[in-house]
Amino acid sequence: MNTNRFVELEKALFQAWSLESSSKWTANNPAAGHCGVTALVVQDRLGGDILKTWLDSSWHYYNRIGEDIIDFTESQFSSLPQYQHVQSNREEAFSDTNAEQYAALSRRLGETLNEKV
Repeated sequence: MNTNRFVELEKALFQAWSLESSSKWTANNPAAGHCGVTALVVQDRLGGDILKTWLDSSWHYYNRIGEDIIDFTESQFSSLPQYQHVQSNREEAFSDTNAEQYAALSRRLGETLNEKV
């Protein structure tokens, strides 16, 4: 991540992630289970594309914003995946989450970033 806005957003995501936004969340691994929902809320705020990479038995979702490919949830992995950068979309990323988790993360991220409603 090479710009301040991405660093600020990454810090805010770490604060916003919770059991409310992913049943896999733990204090030791807050990014766990947050790839789809995070890709969605990041796209809401910064635009860009949603990409995916196949990992063992499921897709892992992340973002491309301009020329930058950013996986805000990469900290959940002990070693980084072999990224394939397959084009995805909101519908596919939403299959990795649900409306309640999406609403919770979007709300908590907005609160963390002090966004005006």
